[in-house]
Amino acid sequence: MLNIILFGAPGCGKGTQAELLKKKYGVEHISTGAVIRSEIERGTELGLSMQEYIAKGELAPDSIVVGMVKNYICEHRDAKGNIFDGFPRTTAQAEAFDRLLSEEGLSVSVMIYMDVPEQELVNRILLRGKDSGRADDASEDIIRNRIEIYRAQTAIVADYYSKQGKYVAIDGVGTLDEVFARICEAIDNCAK
Repeated sequence: MLNIILFGAPGCGKGTQAELLKKKYGVEHISTGAVIRSEIERGTELGLSMQEYIAKGELAPDSIVVGMVKNYICEHRDAKGNIFDGFPRTTAQAEAFDRLLSEEGLSVSVMIYMDVPEQELVNRILLRGKDSGRADDASEDIIRNRIEIYRAQTAIVADYYSKQGKYVAIDGVGTLDEVFARICEAIDNCAK
């Protein structure tokens, strides 16, 4: 089973690329951010507890996110593979994720880091915010806070998978097709 982690700062294009990869490789796609936003829209207990974190641009607590991913893995045991978008975000989540996968006889195939300069990220998110209706996409201060939190708490996850030989960085700037080709090359190389 192909288990791909798409990794990068908010606004790097993980969700867009994940949808293209889903079609090409016939794998499933889980975006923890989308799951959380859906819970908020539906007014569930999880959504209500998460709303405060999201409004500030902060990360969801590990226990909630790991629980969501565990449920997802259990529900998709027969999938050809999975793209994890926005997870894991901390070393603790990565360790828990590896344990979850191991219990199912699975492992991470590759972590692909989409490298995009900060100002480009801010510009992309502000542009997306004009249509998304997301409060965390509309304020440059909140966007920069999200990027700073990503750097402080999430970027270290790259070291975790790098030590396992599963980390590949690609240039996340270019046309949609150029970035997609770089990601496919990384996936195809890991599958060999």
